Amino acid sequence: MVKPALSYLDIICRLKEEIDLPIAAYNVSGEYSIMKAGEMMGWVNANELIMETLLSIKRAGADLILTYSAIDAARELNK
Repeated sequence: MVKPALSYLDIICRLKEEIDLPIAAYNVSGEYSIMKAGEMMGWVNANELIMETLLSIKRAGADLILTYSAIDAARELNK
């Protein structure tokens, strides 16, 4: 498991290239809080930012993403 996910996207990518095991990434609470705080301040759309963040973690090579934004992402995907 790679924690925190966003700070270590390069590590996720290298692990995916070098080992033949599932890679888990933990999108930690601080990363989630930053997105939600930005939305509260009117600076960003948190749902768009959450989806972009999860996509970047997946593109880096994560097979499994643990995240506090799972419910937000599920709602967004079900629209």
